[in-house]
Amino acid sequence: MNPIKGKLLVVDDDPDIREILKDRLESLGYAVVTAENGQEALEKSVKEEPDLMFLDLQLPQINGMQVLKRVRDNPDLTVIIITAFGTIEKAVEAMKEGAFDFITKPFSPDHLDLVIKKALECRALKQENLYLRGEVNAPYLEILGESPKMKDVMETAQKVAATSSTVLLLGESGTGKEMFARSIHRWSPRSKMPFIVVNCVALRDELIESELFGHEKGAFTGAHQLKRGKLEIANGGTVFLDEIGDFKPDLQVKLLRVIQEREFERVGGTKPIRIDIRIIAATNQELRQKVQEGRFREDLFFRLNVVPISLPPLRERAADVPLLTRFFLGRSCHSVKKPMMKISSEAMDLLTRYHWPGNVRELGNVIERAVVLAEGDEILPENLSLLPVSAIPGEDPFEQHYHESVRAYQKQVIRHALLKYGGNQARAAELLGLQRTYLARLIKKLNIK
Repeated sequence: MNPIKGKLLVVDDDPDIREILKDRLESLGYAVVTAENGQEALEKSVKEEPDLMFLDLQLPQINGMQVLKRVRDNPDLTVIIITAFGTIEKAVEAMKEGAFDFITKPFSPDHLDLVIKKALECRALKQENLYLRGEVNAPYLEILGESPKMKDVMETAQKVAATSSTVLLLGESGTGKEMFARSIHRWSPRSKMPFIVVNCVALRDELIESELFGHEKGAFTGAHQLKRGKLEIANGGTVFLDEIGDFKPDLQVKLLRVIQEREFERVGGTKPIRIDIRIIAATNQELRQKVQEGRFREDLFFRLNVVPISLPPLRERAADVPLLTRFFLGRSCHSVKKPMMKISSEAMDLLTRYHWPGNVRELGNVIERAVVLAEGDEILPENLSLLPVSAIPGEDPFEQHYHESVRAYQKQVIRHALLKYGGNQARAAELLGLQRTYLARLIKKLNIK
């Protein structure tokens, strides 16, 4: 059996025309639905989700031009006008209003097929352009939320974007701090200049200084040529310092000078380099506590903490879970080249009630995994690989014998720490007060995936 090429909606008040077109289009391999007036056309354009609409302009109730004006903003629907030789000027007018093309009565099967193929190709290009435009803006599209907490945070971010003030983004791992930093840059007068990310954890201590400030030729072994640092490259734009709480004391001093004086020297250099940058820093640590413990400079903290923005964890904005879920569902389906899937009400309820220790990042990963593993066109609870810990049989530490309870509780604590830091065992070990090697042995011993 040949696959269906696409679904077409034929709209004409003449039953003979509808029947002729339906027969010819079906013989060409298309699925066809029909409508006899404008109102029915509008209803079926939503209910049937056709790829193309063949539309006669002379319709009762709501005429064809009115129908066209009401559906032309739908990027998934292309309209082809049905006309007679005597009314071609009307069809041309309709094309100015957004119709793709027109066909004249009587219909040639070859001409019909050619027009449909061109229309479907144009529709595919339009959808690809929309997707690529979305990819360009993808970092900003992920900042979704209708909850009061998110609206407050967004309002603050938009206000500070208009200034050059230093921003400190606070929040747990996975709450979207980099996304907010990118958005603040995008909304700012610096938007056409560079946005440079410096991940203070990903770089080894001996490389951070060179990455930030650059180095002169011969500054150290292996420095075969001059290298501009990220601060210099970002001149005129924004530097995002992620995980600022992990900056070592000597780098804290140098960063303080950058913020105060807007100048620095390259490694091995003596000439001051002046820059005009906006600094956005982020951390999931308690910087005030680190200041009290003497592990973070108080003067640097106050320089960074000009406009603090605290991003709420996902569990405190459960109302946003459905919105985020639909976004991740669409993105994941496109990524793995699957048709758009649905999510069952039971699965959505489970997602909304879950405590999300890994926040938005964890939700995105859960949905992507579900899309990959689900066999049907709907995400079901069993596809999520996700249940509140206390709901997993045999995992509640308070309903088992002593040794099993201790083991289950150990697994819960370690899982939570790993999720909090995106699987980073070193950070999880620091949170738990354990040696990194000991945590690794516990993970292996407890068979934690």
